[in-house]
Amino acid sequence: MEAKYVDSMMSTNRQLGRIDPARLAPYVILLLIAKFLRAFGLFLTYDTLKLVHIVPFLFIAKAGSSIVLVVLQKPVSAGKRITRHQWIRVIRHAIIGSVINLLWLFGLKLCGPARTILLFEHSDLIVLAALSAMFTSGNTADKSKMRGAMLFILAVVCLLLFDVDIHVRNVAHPEGHHRNAIEHLFYSSVSWFGLSDHKGGVVLLVVLLLINVGYRSAARKLSVDMGGAKRLHAVSSLLSAVMLAPWAFFILATQESQIESWSSMAIPLVTITFSVFIFDYYIESVSVSRLDAMKTSRFGSLAILFSSFLLSVFWSHPAATQITQLSKAEAHERSHEHMLTGGLIFSTLFFMLAVRILSAPTPKAGSKGSFIGYDAGGHPLYSFAGDAIQRTSQSLVTIGKNILRQVLAEYDSRQIFYFLCINLAFTFVELIYGVWTNSLGLISDGFHMLFDCTALVMGLTAAVMSRWKATRIFSFGYGRVEVLSGFINGLFLVVIALTVFTAALSRIIDPPPINTERLLTVSVAGLMVNLIGIFAFRHAHAHAHGGRQCQSHGHSHNQPSHGHNHSHGHGHGHSHGAPQEHAKHNTNMQGVFLHILADTLGSVGVIVSSILIDQFGLLIADPVCSIFIASMIFISVLPLLKEASLILLQRTPTDLEPKLVEGFDKILTLEGVLSYRNQHFWEHSADKHTGTLHVQVMPEVSEQKIIAQITAIFKEIGVSNFTVQVEKEAYFQHMSGLSSNFDEVLDMTRKMQALHRHTHNAADNIKAI
Repeated sequence: MEAKYVDSMMSTNRQLGRIDPARLAPYVILLLIAKFLRAFGLFLTYDTLKLVHIVPFLFIAKAGSSIVLVVLQKPVSAGKRITRHQWIRVIRHAIIGSVINLLWLFGLKLCGPARTILLFEHSDLIVLAALSAMFTSGNTADKSKMRGAMLFILAVVCLLLFDVDIHVRNVAHPEGHHRNAIEHLFYSSVSWFGLSDHKGGVVLLVVLLLINVGYRSAARKLSVDMGGAKRLHAVSSLLSAVMLAPWAFFILATQESQIESWSSMAIPLVTITFSVFIFDYYIESVSVSRLDAMKTSRFGSLAILFSSFLLSVFWSHPAATQITQLSKAEAHERSHEHMLTGGLIFSTLFFMLAVRILSAPTPKAGSKGSFIGYDAGGHPLYSFAGDAIQRTSQSLVTIGKNILRQVLAEYDSRQIFYFLCINLAFTFVELIYGVWTNSLGLISDGFHMLFDCTALVMGLTAAVMSRWKATRIFSFGYGRVEVLSGFINGLFLVVIALTVFTAALSRIIDPPPINTERLLTVSVAGLMVNLIGIFAFRHAHAHAHGGRQCQSHGHSHNQPSHGHNHSHGHGHGHSHGAPQEHAKHNTNMQGVFLHILADTLGSVGVIVSSILIDQFGLLIADPVCSIFIASMIFISVLPLLKEASLILLQRTPTDLEPKLVEGFDKILTLEGVLSYRNQHFWEHSADKHTGTLHVQVMPEVSEQKIIAQITAIFKEIGVSNFTVQVEKEAYFQHMSGLSSNFDEVLDMTRKMQALHRHTHNAADNIKAI
């Protein structure tokens, strides 16, 4: 009973500890440090295995770690006595563990430390969650885990297909001399399947990961019988060292050693033993008990994956090489062995995403809320517990359908999407044909078109976001995203034009030889694709009309005189969907159009220069055409940048300036309006003009009537979002009472006197009539 109470209290404390992040922070930081040190130790292990045979290395690591574990745990003297049957199971556990460790180190030699970490350093829970998602069917949460499992598989595929081992690609026998029959058997099997040694190491580590997960899962019952996982680990490490000792001494005695001095290897071996075999094990055990297993798996896996990526980047740096090198020859080879490839980068990204999804908490199935009543509209209300409201992500198919529905809802986004599909199809055909024919020109042009597709993607995103509804934070909506997209596209075009212009100037003096093979065909095909875009987006080719900013007008048809008592009121008037007398200019669509126009001009320039070079040998035609095209692009993009800049700076719209003057004159003719001030008008987006205005009125005037009349005037002008503030004398009195500045009080007093005199003049005129 007492033991149950202690266990219950410990469980309660762990539950309470999860609520306070400050109490968890030290354990998370220790876990991150341990995983970084483990990754560092594995990189150092890879370099050490070039000089030390695998079996002696593993013996030294196991012997050193077992000494520390036996001293700390006292597995033989402390705890209950180990039975004969348990000793047999522990010996079997040690033998299987030693074989797995030997194969793991062999895979490390084949693939390198970064790829070994990506493939092997995963928690059992992550791997089991992926296997469970693939081989079981269930609810929405299982669908989310299935996406994580697919990302996990995709990461492995990236290492198999897209990770090219540049260092050993052109070597006849990269594995070197076969030291034993096991190595010969492995290399023969790999070559029989048609795989390179590097890819064979990837397959070996993946299979070994699954075996290791099963091995550690089966050892859990044995750890319970032994009195704890730490005790089992200490005894198993000691037995592994004892069993490896004869084999290690035999290898050291019969094979020539590449180590100049074993004393120079003391620090690397101690560092590896501590960081890989001791410190990481204890910190992970503490993290599991203080946090929980799933959080430890998530933080630990992400930390070691990210650490391996960082070490891959900096391990070949001269400063790092000088500190960690074990021999001069090793320092010369290191820069080639830790090169980052596209497959490695994408694989790291996919593994991180997979770990994040697979380690996410799974909501309990069948969690339902409790009915608590009805709201004012008659809808039922439910109360949910914390586990019932865990977020479950939608399927990729559902997300794709929702995005596609938004894209196809409007004409502009629909046109961009269709042309994007055509452009991508042509890009991939060009890339595939270029790789097939080994044409560098086709491949480079394909990547150039792929870069152009980013402008289309940005324009498509802006077209969709501009239709999003206003929120509490973005109260004006997202209409200005289109303006921002057009401005960024314009900046991209300026950078492209300047880059082409400067490159052409350097070539015009000494034109280099140009290989025009297949260049004309590719240019004609690209021109046809771009012409489709020109005809699809020709409606977007509108010119912005510039002009000077409208002067700020403030009228007060009164002489400063004596004061009078007034009342105060203010209001807001809005008008939506005002008729426009001209087609509105969309900067986002114009930016997309100019990008397509630039590509079209580029295709035309390449066609002309190719013909001139082939027929007349005029190499100068290429830089001359490039200068002309760059100049045309730069000139055509200036109106877009000017208009987008003016909108972002909230300039008074040029097309509204004469109409605003007429509207102000109409306001002054309204009955009861004395003057106006603080007029602000700007263009929020392509179809929305916004404005605010303060008007001073007589005290007896109806505020709502003035608001309706002024709103109607500006609605007719085209201001779709308009706010009016009506001010009477009480407003000035109130502001003067709140103000502590003498100048503001004086200004308010003068305005009150102006209102008073104007009212008396109006009364005298009425009496005279």
